[in-house]
Amino acid sequence: MDEFFSQIEDIRNSIDKIDENVAEVKKLYSVILSAPTSDQKTQDDLEAITNDIKKMANNARNKLKTIERNLESEEQERISADMRIRKSQHAVLSRKFVEVMTKYNEAQVDFRERSKGRIQRQLEITGKATTDEELEEMLESGNAAVFTAGIVDSGISKQALSEIEARHKDIVRLESSIKELHDMFVDIAMLVESQLHAFFISSITLLFNCHLHLITQLGASPALL
Repeated sequence: MDEFFSQIEDIRNSIDKIDENVAEVKKLYSVILSAPTSDQKTQDDLEAITNDIKKMANNARNKLKTIERNLESEEQERISADMRIRKSQHAVLSRKFVEVMTKYNEAQVDFRERSKGRIQRQLEITGKATTDEELEEMLESGNAAVFTAGIVDSGISKQALSEIEARHKDIVRLESSIKELHDMFVDIAMLVESQLHAFFISSITLLFNCHLHLITQLGASPALL
């Protein structure tokens, strides 16, 4: 039991640290969006924290999956009360992990949309207005020249041009991070969904057994009728 709770505590600490890092990421996103172009230090800080989140999230996910496998293999060997405690601890942390990673994903999506909006506004200033669909196609191309082609000589300021290019780079970096975390997020989300289903079935079974026990007691004890 001590080893199990030691693992649980390690995972809890990792999730708490991820949560703290997500808060820092949000602050850095705000700094980046508040300036026409972000300085290299801000980008380096963001990249470092993003890498930390990815590393800790992978570590937490792998530990949760390992505990899940161990619980399945040990289910017949442990008394039901002990197993319920272990499953409950695992389920709580799995849901907490999903909540924190959902918060992170929402921050990423919000940053992407706001960065895209900045690009769209700068393009409108140059007279090169774009629809959301056209802008998405430009972003998917991954080529900054698609944004700046034809507007370099249109009188646009170097600052506006730099912002378009900077926002495009921000989104390209972000897309890579989102894709890397997607499979991991789906994996652990499916785990939580299966846990909720198992908990529902377990609760119904427990309730049925309690009712059955009560009916048996009433049937065996006429004085209670």
